[in-house]
Amino acid sequence: MPSSLVELLRRRADHPLLVCDDERLGYVEADRRSAAVARGLVGMGAGKGTHIGLLYPNGADFVVGMLAAARIGAVVVPFSTFLTTAELRTQLIDSDVSILLTARSFRGHNYVERLDGVQTPCLRQVLFEPPTADEPDLTGLEADVDPCDPLAVIYTSGSTGPPRGAVHTHGALLAQQRHLNAIRGLTAMDRLYCNSPFFWIGGFAFGLLATITAGATLICSNTADAAATLDLLDAEAPTVTNGFVSGVTHLTRHPSYPTRRFTARRGNLYPIMASDVQPADPELRHNMLGMTEAGSVLLLDGDETDQPPHRRGSYGRPAPGFETRVLGSGELCIRGPFLMQHYHGHSREDCFDADGWFHTGDIVRIDDDGYVYFQGRAGSMIKTAGANVTPSEVEKALAALGLTAHVLGLPDRERGEVVAAVIVTDGDVDAGAIRTALRDTLSAFKIPRVVTTCRASRVPMLASGKVDLGGLRKLFTDV
Repeated sequence: MPSSLVELLRRRADHPLLVCDDERLGYVEADRRSAAVARGLVGMGAGKGTHIGLLYPNGADFVVGMLAAARIGAVVVPFSTFLTTAELRTQLIDSDVSILLTARSFRGHNYVERLDGVQTPCLRQVLFEPPTADEPDLTGLEADVDPCDPLAVIYTSGSTGPPRGAVHTHGALLAQQRHLNAIRGLTAMDRLYCNSPFFWIGGFAFGLLATITAGATLICSNTADAAATLDLLDAEAPTVTNGFVSGVTHLTRHPSYPTRRFTARRGNLYPIMASDVQPADPELRHNMLGMTEAGSVLLLDGDETDQPPHRRGSYGRPAPGFETRVLGSGELCIRGPFLMQHYHGHSREDCFDADGWFHTGDIVRIDDDGYVYFQGRAGSMIKTAGANVTPSEVEKALAALGLTAHVLGLPDRERGEVVAAVIVTDGDVDAGAIRTALRDTLSAFKIPRVVTTCRASRVPMLASGKVDLGGLRKLFTDV
């Protein structure tokens, strides 16, 4: 089996690798363009082990830059396009990036200004145009790339602490995608629509690397225009979808949505899939759980049909290559060959316990058939008067009332914590009526004792795109 990206690239037929809005990039062109950039990087002194940063939105520049670095044994370090100047500087320092390939701007973010004057101990070059060259011959450098060499340092989202860079090897990432492709049936005949950013593990591995591993075509979009995205889906006819459902819900509000005919029959972006495969109740379909440290998706199932009611909320079973154990606290621990090597700048001893287990911080339960049910993050569990409350359970109950909400615990002198809810709305809500309605579905101790509201545009968010729990707590200061 091919053990490096350049081997994979050269074994693929000449058909589209990437379609991103108006961009088209074929496998042969990706090979040619990335080789030219790789030679340019070598001319700048880059080589095996050099950390090369990518600050690009989804698109051909990201793909070409990633392949260019990988084929000479350099280490790819993607950066979120959401990062502020301070956050970007922190990650540049932490990651030891010496060459940064970057866009000039994206969605109102001016990276020329953002990077002006940023200095780190290792950063030598910031390039707004990728370097290209006709020399040297890359054969020797490409042959020296080993499966155990690091391919990428992927940063966590930072939802429960400062983002950390997970180090993943060529061999582990590619082998894992082969296993996952077999489970979800992704082949060279498929056209995968993915709305996950390439700078996070979902887009990088389960989207981009999975596509190259299968020899498939990846479809994505950067436009905020719903009509343009719907036109793209019409024109490109994806067969599979994957990503964040929240990222496509705005498409359903476009006037032309009811007239569109969607073609995808597999995946999880149900609003843009063929009507006869859309579930009446998404909770009866297996969800998926991925994490940066696991290199991609950790929990999934190939059965995409409705499950029996007792399996509501299932996240499937562990992917091949992963051992799991659940501690008495409910925390999921994992180990196996596809886990990260370590966090960049940390030893393995800092990241794994003495028996090689990685403690995920995810609270789960496992049923008698081995299906896993995600309960929440260890740090987000609310402990009130001696009882545990899972925020997601309360959020689902509120969603059943037609309310979008974020639930968290607030300190309380008598109970330890109380359950609090931020209702996302532009108007007012009747907290008493909400509590009364929740009595049919939630135990009394799970019903929010404190309720406030927040406009959708004002919900505090992290650079990762996740909700900032610390920011949510501040909303209750005057409540």
